[in-house]
Amino acid sequence: MSEFVAETLSEQEPAFWYLIPHGYLQLDLNPPVEQVEALILQLLSLPDEMRDRAEEVLRFYAGVVTSLNANRVQACLVGSHPDDAGGIAFSVLTISTLPTSGANAKLVIASLAGTAVNNPDEGMRPLELPCGTGFLAEKKLCTTAPGRPPEGSDQPPQGLVWQGTVAVTGTGTPDIIMIQLVTASVELADVYRGILLGIAHTVTFTDPSLPQTRSSRDPEPGSAAASIRSDFG
Repeated sequence: MSEFVAETLSEQEPAFWYLIPHGYLQLDLNPPVEQVEALILQLLSLPDEMRDRAEEVLRFYAGVVTSLNANRVQACLVGSHPDDAGGIAFSVLTISTLPTSGANAKLVIASLAGTAVNNPDEGMRPLELPCGTGFLAEKKLCTTAPGRPPEGSDQPPQGLVWQGTVAVTGTGTPDIIMIQLVTASVELADVYRGILLGIAHTVTFTDPSLPQTRSSRDPEPGSAAASIRSDFG
C-alpha cells in the first residue's frame, strides 16, 4: 500500500494528505545546499563536450524549481508509463495551493462547481469527492515543448498537451487545493483523466495515520473507491 503524502499550508502542521499512483517520481523542490554543491562539482568534472549540455540541464532544473516555489507548488512529480505503441508516455503532476484572499474557500469552490454545471461545454464539471465538493477542468493547448529550436529558427518548439485540473477544499482550510496533470500524450487523455480523478479521490484533510480515522478511510470492497485505491498500491 502506498503511504499518504502530507502537505502543509501556511502553518507547520500538515493540512492535507493524498496518495501518489505508481510510476511517479517526486522532484525535490527544496534541495539541500550540500546536494546542489555536489551537483556543481560533478558538472565541473565532466569533459568539455558534456559540460555545456549538463549545465543547460542544471539551469533548467533551477529555473523550474524557482518557478514552482513562486507559484505555491507543494509537490511536483514526473510520471512515466508504457503506452500502446510500446514506448513511454510522460506526464507531470503538480499539487499546489491557491489563496482565496480572505474569501471562504468552500464558497469559491461551490461557485466554480456551479459554473461547471451551467457551462458543460467549457471542459468543466463538478465533482463529489470523499473530502468534499470540487470541480474538474480540462483542455488541450499548444505550449512550449522541450528541445532545441528547429533549424533556422530562434523560436522554441511548440507542442500540444492535455491539461487536467481538479480543485477542492476542506473544512477549516483557508486555501484551495489544486491538483494538475499535464501530458503530451493527448491520445491518452482518458487514461490520464482517470489517474487525476484517482488522486483526487484520495485527498483527505484528516490525518490518515490516526487510529480513529483508519477505518473511515478504507473503502468498501468492490466499490468504485476501492477500485481507485487499488491503483495506488
